[in-house]
Amino acid sequence: MEIASMNNDEKPSNFFTKGLLWFKSLHEKIYTKIVGIAKQFKTIAKDDPRRVIHSLKVGLSLTLVSLFYYFQPLYNGFGVSTMWAIMTVVVVFEFSVGATLGKGLNRGMATLLAGALGVGAHYLASATGKVAEPILLGLFVFLQAFALTFIRFFPQVKARYDYGMLILILTFCLVSISGFRVDEIVDMAHKRISTILMGASVCVIVSIVVCPVWAGEDLHKLVAQNMEKLGKFLEGFGDEIFKSSEDSTESKVTKTSLIEYKSVLNSKNSEETLANFAKWEPGHGQFKYRHPWKQYLKIGGLIRQCAYRIDALNAYINSEIKAPEEIREMIKETSMKMSIECGKALKELSKSMRKMNLPISADEHVTNAKNSAKKLNSLLKSRINNWEEINLLQVIPLATIASILTDIVICVEEIGQGVNELASLANFKTTKSSKEIINTNKVIVVEKIELSNNHVVITINEQNMKL
Repeated sequence: MEIASMNNDEKPSNFFTKGLLWFKSLHEKIYTKIVGIAKQFKTIAKDDPRRVIHSLKVGLSLTLVSLFYYFQPLYNGFGVSTMWAIMTVVVVFEFSVGATLGKGLNRGMATLLAGALGVGAHYLASATGKVAEPILLGLFVFLQAFALTFIRFFPQVKARYDYGMLILILTFCLVSISGFRVDEIVDMAHKRISTILMGASVCVIVSIVVCPVWAGEDLHKLVAQNMEKLGKFLEGFGDEIFKSSEDSTESKVTKTSLIEYKSVLNSKNSEETLANFAKWEPGHGQFKYRHPWKQYLKIGGLIRQCAYRIDALNAYINSEIKAPEEIREMIKETSMKMSIECGKALKELSKSMRKMNLPISADEHVTNAKNSAKKLNSLLKSRINNWEEINLLQVIPLATIASILTDIVICVEEIGQGVNELASLANFKTTKSSKEIINTNKVIVVEKIELSNNHVVITINEQNMKL
């Protein structure tokens, strides 16, 4: 009996102890979760402080439009339609000026057009009588929804006006269908359109005036940064691929710059999105109105083509098949020079793009890389007959590396041409060093020699000498 009573006394105490431990562990889990979220907040804000500013701008815009609802005189003028201004701010305000301006203009123009079409459809349908009115309204809704939804599949429309098409469909349906039950259709449409336009205007003004984030500037920096990443890889590749086996294990860990290029492979969507937003932006800073944003997409495509070849080149760094030392030493100097000169050319192009200067100094590195490629090609042709006794499997990796490096030289030259085209279209400025390079690369051509009054007259002409 005593043993049974002791067991009954222990059960409540065990239950209480387990409950206390569970509550304690729950408290620790909640605390750990809160600390983790706080660290994540800090990391996100530290990665790009503009995100904090953007959040403040959205809060400011919503506060400004809320005044239409709080102040009685403004509320009497618009009524519950002021909520459309708040909804507009929520859906229109984006991170960059271009995205906000694009969405704002799309929403504003689509609302105006759909409102006019909706009112017109209502009056046209009401003129046919009560019986035919709902049938005609349904037909109008079907036709505009069918036509505009199909137009959204056009690539040009999808890229820039897709949001506007959605608002056009929505607003037309709301105005035309609401008119069937509401008598003051024009007054209702006027209030909704006015509040939507005011909400969009507040978004655009706050986005431009308060710490603006320009999509065009981000695109400019992204393309230049991608070029620099490829340049870093190519400068370090020569030392990495021709390193001795004793240093290979150490280099795999320390060479972090050799994997930075991988982000370039997936940059197409970001570049296209930024270019699309940049087209909406007004002129700002060094980026004038009608800046050649399409040229950035062309350069970005060339950079990715180069990155794909670099990705293939990177596969041979840790290759288990090693070529004979004789062949490695034979092509080592020229291959390393090709890689390093291409890297320097890309870094110079990146530097000139960042500062928006003419990329004159990069031409010399491209010329050096092309000369090294020709030298390597002739070297391989002259020694190929001496490789009969060597295992081909050991030679193929180095031959492939030489071939890929030659392709990379061509890619770098094309990137340089693309940057030169951009410099011409965007009127990049000429620095003092660029002028000196241009002046030192001139030749004097004797055009004509003639005698006149016992004097020798020599006509000369200065021409720029291509590198």
